[in-house]
Amino acid sequence: MGIPSTLLSFLYPPPPSVYITAMTVINFAAMGNAGLRETRGKNMQYSKLSTSSSGSSAAAMNKAKISSKSGMVILYTPAAFLAALASFWMFPDEDSRFHFVSAALAIHFFKRVFEVLFVHKYSGSMDVEATIAISLSYLTATANMIYAQHLTHGFPEPQVDLKTVGAGIFLIGILGNFYHHYLLSSLRTKGEKQYKIPQGGLFNLVVCPHYLFEVLGFVGISCISQTWYAFMFTLATTLYLMGRSVATRRWYHSKFEHFPKDRKAIIPYLLRSTVAQLSCPLECLPFDPLPPFPWSEAEFQVEHTLVAWVTPQRWVLSRFGDITSSSCAGTRRTRP
Repeated sequence: MGIPSTLLSFLYPPPPSVYITAMTVINFAAMGNAGLRETRGKNMQYSKLSTSSSGSSAAAMNKAKISSKSGMVILYTPAAFLAALASFWMFPDEDSRFHFVSAALAIHFFKRVFEVLFVHKYSGSMDVEATIAISLSYLTATANMIYAQHLTHGFPEPQVDLKTVGAGIFLIGILGNFYHHYLLSSLRTKGEKQYKIPQGGLFNLVVCPHYLFEVLGFVGISCISQTWYAFMFTLATTLYLMGRSVATRRWYHSKFEHFPKDRKAIIPYLLRSTVAQLSCPLECLPFDPLPPFPWSEAEFQVEHTLVAWVTPQRWVLSRFGDITSSSCAGTRRTRP
């Protein structure tokens, strides 16, 4: 089956590389699965969602730990230096598009290192195992994106040049992400360790606007790159951050009795938290994830598409079936 000519107007042809093709599939599957696991409560062990923060797992508590600040520096630094070296030393004879991609990746990761050192306030710890795994994943993904871009050397340019559009989207994403990280850091004064409900910016609409802008940043990099790997990586990152944001929303509801129930996970006005409950019927929830009926047509279509795409059987059962569960006996509610 051939690639639609419309897509080839926007993207380079897939490179003749078995490695990049395999890594595209593996990365998408792994990050998509990680996002699904986040919605089921199997969270990556960092930030507020780590089991060490809640003390819920004795096994997790016995793992080797480092401070969250040190762990976050280890997460981002290797990828940042790789992107910078690729841009200014390893491939000096590449075209402007290649250098734009490498520079954007370097800016993204060096910004994260800067935020860890000078913006964020940390109080917890991270598993050494999780830290190394995440750092390697960032490093590998960055190397693969740079290598995929290198393989386009000598290929005809896509008919539609998205470099300028991509640079604009990337700038919006990087600035929006930094701004909302700054708002998060402003919640705590020096010495404070307790979590608070974020306010300001898009925090009044969604739980994780910093994730939303991170996605925009990677959309911008994909438009600059215009390679299959970059776009599939961005799609995979989006799926993971959607799952992470849903898990974060659930965490806030569990910690704060008066957390605003109308605050969405990551997409203002649209993405509700039904997708968070893929492993538990909706009736199990300590809060109602659904709005008062009737939904608007746009809200229903987005919700239907997201949930039905991931787990259609559970969506149908939770919406229309008479679900019973030993974990939520006696809490079942009737849907209108």
